[in-house]
Amino acid sequence: MSLRFTKAYRAMLAWALCSLWAAGAVAQELSPRSYWPAPRGTRVLVSGYAYASGDVLTDPSLPVYDVDSRLNSAVIGYLQTLNLLGRTTNIIVEQPYTWGTTKGFVFGDPARRDLSGFGDLSVTLSVNLRGAPSMTREEFQAFRADPQPLLGASVKVLAPTGRYEEDRLINVGANRWAVKPELGYIIPLKHKWVLELEAGAWFFGHDDDFVNGEREQHPIVAAEVHLVKRIRPGFWASLDANYFGGGRQTIGGNRHSDVLRNSRLGGTFVFPFARRHAIKIGYSKGWVTSYGNNYGQFLVSHTMAFR
Repeated sequence: MSLRFTKAYRAMLAWALCSLWAAGAVAQELSPRSYWPAPRGTRVLVSGYAYASGDVLTDPSLPVYDVDSRLNSAVIGYLQTLNLLGRTTNIIVEQPYTWGTTKGFVFGDPARRDLSGFGDLSVTLSVNLRGAPSMTREEFQAFRADPQPLLGASVKVLAPTGRYEEDRLINVGANRWAVKPELGYIIPLKHKWVLELEAGAWFFGHDDDFVNGEREQHPIVAAEVHLVKRIRPGFWASLDANYFGGGRQTIGGNRHSDVLRNSRLGGTFVFPFARRHAIKIGYSKGWVTSYGNNYGQFLVSHTMAFR
């Protein structure tokens, strides 16, 4: 393999790590480089592990208070880069598995839940609308040497496929559909710095089997900002921050006051090795917490590219 192709593989591997796995649950994502392009035909397999402790739930919208959780999550994901009408397009499929313990108070009563099982399957379609046409590896290398501003759009869908027990308040699966449309904008700066901005909103279906009656939820708006330092091909680090708000719930006809106005801060470090492999390490913690979200999360994941 030529040096040029090796650099291309390293760059697309490091990008795919963050495109495939966000560091958080619904509305709490911190995912730098989600809209950075890759050569068409890129195929990537990702496996990862995350550990979260503190005021964290598998579903952060649940009416549980004073939460103290110890949650582990493993994920396997697959990414394929395509040519859609001449634009760089990605299809991403992710399947998580979660296990751990959650303690807290439900309407003033203490509660504990030991849980394990597969979470909800997610599928994401993203398209670079401006600045990143579908590229060969040689064209991708030229783009990387002289990047231009990028505008991208995506739609992420969570399907209600995870484990769900109707007589339990806390579950691994959410038992409802969720959809997140999003726009992302990338601004190259001097000295290999990149500023990334993302904004979107989660829209939720109803959970008709919720233990306290039908659960409805208003949309949650979410925004992210990432300052990325490109060190060498495939080797980079970033500072990450987000904000998410809204999400008031109505459960069994009763309107709750659980409006989110939360923010998280974090950092990400990615380095490639052995041509087709890369490792991602990340950490994030709640910064502003009006409702839940006061927890720390560590994650590590591995990426392998295919021919």
